[in-house]
Amino acid sequence: MTETQIDTPSSMPDSLAAVAPSATPVVPPAAKPGNRFAAVAPVLEKLFELYPHLFGQRFLPLKLGVFQDLLAAHPEEFSRDKLKSALGVHTRSTRYLQSVAAGHKRHDLQGNAVDDVAPEHVFLSVLELFQRRQARTPDDLRPKLRAQLQSAYQAAGLSRQDYLSRLPTLAEDIAALLDDAMAEVDQLRARHVALSKAYHASGKTVDEFAEALGKSPAEIKAALQQI
Repeated sequence: MTETQIDTPSSMPDSLAAVAPSATPVVPPAAKPGNRFAAVAPVLEKLFELYPHLFGQRFLPLKLGVFQDLLAAHPEEFSRDKLKSALGVHTRSTRYLQSVAAGHKRHDLQGNAVDDVAPEHVFLSVLELFQRRQARTPDDLRPKLRAQLQSAYQAAGLSRQDYLSRLPTLAEDIAALLDDAMAEVDQLRARHVALSKAYHASGKTVDEFAEALGKSPAEIKAALQQI
């Protein structure tokens, strides 16, 4: 990824995990000398001031190329190196990763939703958040991770092969967990396809078809929308 596409990287250090929700910029009030947050604090504060809808209480995924957009819009405000570092800190923050993991669309500086987040970026954000949380608790968070991986894979709408081709090499335990999650989603997709075929072959209305199966019309409609 080039400097014009500041975004969630494939490797994000756990030391950047402590970002608590607030209505102010994510800048520690008394950062230690040499701390990367301290070095970019003025830039983060300025970004919050200029774009509270992106850098305020709610973080939103940023469009690819936002680095160049910011430089072009504010040539007197930001230096290239400091802005790049600040965006790197911002996109590694827990709150930003949560917004990416949730599948929110990418937004431009005006707050317009412009693009979907790539499935691999959603996956990597989900995985990084899991690793940060797991490091802070003795509880096994893998069941929750499995459910999140299922949701991410299903939302991607890709085949297993296409989805896996976008991902980096995974640790054996994570790969096994993902494989289980994808298998369950694939089974659900297959059931939805079979249901759709049966519905269209029946010649019935949704209400009639649902009654015949002992299901609610809402269940049938939801399943058909998944196809």
